Amino acid sequence: MRGPFPFSGSGFPGTGAGAPGYRAGTRAGREGWDMRRRVLGGVSVAVALVLSATATACTDAGSTGSGAGPAPEVQALRAVERAVGRAGSARVESTTVIGGELSIEAAGALGWRDGVTGTLTITYTGGTSAETLRDLGTTSMQARYLPDAYYARMGDGFADRAGGRHWIKYGYADLERLDGDAGAGFADQMRSSTPHRTVRRLLRSEDVRKVGVRTLRGRRTTHWSGTVDGPGTPTVDIWVDDRDLLVKKVEKGGTAAQPLTQTAHYRDYGVRTSAERPPADDTADFTELLGGPGSGG
Repeated sequence: MRGPFPFSGSGFPGTGAGAPGYRAGTRAGREGWDMRRRVLGGVSVAVALVLSATATACTDAGSTGSGAGPAPEVQALRAVERAVGRAGSARVESTTVIGGELSIEAAGALGWRDGVTGTLTITYTGGTSAETLRDLGTTSMQARYLPDAYYARMGDGFADRAGGRHWIKYGYADLERLDGDAGAGFADQMRSSTPHRTVRRLLRSEDVRKVGVRTLRGRRTTHWSGTVDGPGTPTVDIWVDDRDLLVKKVEKGGTAAQPLTQTAHYRDYGVRTSAERPPADDTADFTELLGGPGSGG
């Protein structure tokens, strides 16, 4: 998993004297905005980590390739990749734990025919990043995924510090312009968080194997497992039904200091998904939250 990326010092222009709560030419105005910026900047990074955690273990690391395992395994997994890709959407329930940094639960419906689209409700269940959000009275948020950006709906405590606005927008093009490759990687991570990409990771595994058969949530499934590329020798386990659709996925990896475990359950493939863009006057751009007096623009 990629950790929080370096928003500060990213070279983005802020809103300067137009920032909510900033009074030009006064020390109190500058100090007040500096404090507000630290709070909002910390929140925007925490939210980014929360949202990326819902996608982290799903992210593809490259092309499918020829498959490193024996032919029967490759054939079976390719059938799963095709079936899930054709389905185009599903309802998902997931839990993610990233060491002591964050633990969350997510539920909703996502589509992947034209980028990732849909809506999730994300609940913070523990970790230091979750505490940053809880300090603002927010214990959960709604995430809306659109082809060009994703949006996070915050609580009233955040709105009180953000000029009355409840939503944070993370535009993929803006993320890609961050200094270094962290922002670009994060944008790609959010746009490629689909279940059939998990199967692609297994297709590149050199030790993928069939573990056995098990009934999960009333569906007969075949269990596949393998190690994949990444820090800490991550493992991927999937359970596939008789229609070659994912029923469950477990990914483990990370580092000794920050282990990662994500479990996801899928159902209702082909479900209709939707995500409306929030009102512009109720939305703060993450670049604005990280900017401030003297940052340019």
